[in-house]
This record gives sequence, structure tokens and C-alpha cells, in this order.
Amino acid sequence: MNFLDTKFLFASLVWGAIGSGYIVYGRRNEEHTCFLGGLAMVAVSFFIGSWFWMSLICIALIYGIHWMMKRG
Repeated sequence: MNFLDTKFLFASLVWGAIGSGYIVYGRRNEEHTCFLGGLAMVAVSFFIGSWFWMSLICIALIYGIHWMMKRG
């Protein structure tokens, strides 16, 4: 597996940055759902070696966070 692939590096950068944003938002506003979802996104961008699966999982996490926030 090549971790210097441009698709992998770009996907890791994007999903890690979005996850970090969720972490900061969740910590400042005491929203545990956003904080844990952000941690999960950063972990996925760190541990998953395929840009395709990383993107699918992170999109599902974003949908799950949005659904949990609307639910209350």
C-alpha cells in the first residue's frame, strides 16, 4: 500500500481537517456528539489506508452526526 498516493494524502487532509473542526466545535459548545464524531473522523483518517473507504466512512459519520444533532 502506498501512503504517498496523492488521493490518499488529499483525502486524509480533508477528512482530518473536517474532523478537527468537529472536535473544536464540540469542545467549545459542549456538544458531545460533535466531539466524538470528530474524534472518529480523525481516527478514520489515521487508520484507514484506502482513500475510497476513508471517504465513505467519513461521509457516513457526517450524516450520522447531523442526524444525531437534529434528533436532539
